[in-house]
Amino acid sequence: MSGLPSLRSMEVFPAVVAALRAAQGAAFRVLQFSVQDNHVHLLVEANDSAALRKGARSLGVRLARAINRACGRKGRVLDDRYHTRTLRTPREVRFALAYVLFNFKKHQVRVPTRLDPCSSAPWCDGLRDRRPAPLEGAPVAAAHTWLARVGWRRHGLLSPDEAPARSPARRERRD
Repeated sequence: MSGLPSLRSMEVFPAVVAALRAAQGAAFRVLQFSVQDNHVHLLVEANDSAALRKGARSLGVRLARAINRACGRKGRVLDDRYHTRTLRTPREVRFALAYVLFNFKKHQVRVPTRLDPCSSAPWCDGLRDRRPAPLEGAPVAAAHTWLARVGWRRHGLLSPDEAPARSPARRERRD
């Protein structure tokens, strides 16, 4: 992504949000996101592995086209790679939600509020002491699975004062 402005810039961020909104479908749903300077963190649901592959590919194309259009340019935008991890437990889902929504703190992005304005935090219904914005017309979709809707809440709602921790797998390797 060299030569591109920050994805968080006011010329590019609205295009990224529009691409996320357009990527929603019955088989592939973006549940939460955060946009960093040169990458995007997503929490998605897909009906199966084929829907995940197709949805991720489609979203990548939408993002590249939207970013190029916003920047008035042509050419390659995204690397041909993404990291995927299947979340199997309520604790893993809660960890992933905190990681995605509060990732701006890890990157030391300064924002005037406790929540990242370049994330899906306004629509998140799992934040303590905060009512979410309506999902109608939102760039995120409601979760369909028990884990993403209800299960993760067993470990407590998210606090805007949380910071993303290192992943459990990385902690295990370092200890």
